Amino acid sequence: MIDTREFGHSPGASRSYTLRPPAPAGFGIDMVRVPTGEPIDLDLLLEAVVEGVLVSGTVRAKASGECARCLDPISEEVDVELRELFAYQDSTTDTSTDEDEVSRMSGDLIDLEPVVRDTVLPSMSTAPLCSPDCPGLCSGCGAKWAELGPEHRHETIDPRWAALRERFGGTEEEK
Repeated sequence: MIDTREFGHSPGASRSYTLRPPAPAGFGIDMVRVPTGEPIDLDLLLEAVVEGVLVSGTVRAKASGECARCLDPISEEVDVELRELFAYQDSTTDTSTDEDEVSRMSGDLIDLEPVVRDTVLPSMSTAPLCSPDCPGLCSGCGAKWAELGPEHRHETIDPRWAALRERFGGTEEEK
């Protein structure tokens, strides 16, 4: 929460903030997230405007998770731009915008967590990779393709032919 009383609803007033709050629990998506308690770096400029306070700046954090193909641990830097208007209570935005269209201030306080979350989460990869050419896992045995030789295979037999194979002892290659 940021207290904006010093602006006094005076358009043109501004102040820079450098904040380092800890990440709340569940700050991410299934495959990658900012660990709980990991610092989130906020470099912000708050500017009083006629309808409220305009917050702009950058959000930086370190996210970690696992590769979507091979499940190895990964980490990625999140660096996004933030720009949001927080409207004063009882301002003309109450009648000119929908309730969820503009963020609202609670008295003189601005709650940044929902806006930071809504800005950061879409920038995170939904299927993060340890490398762009990650071959993933073998669907037959679950081993990493990067660690398996080129001769690695799993013979799959159509279940309709399995009885014949059992009766006649396999293929010519197996004899």
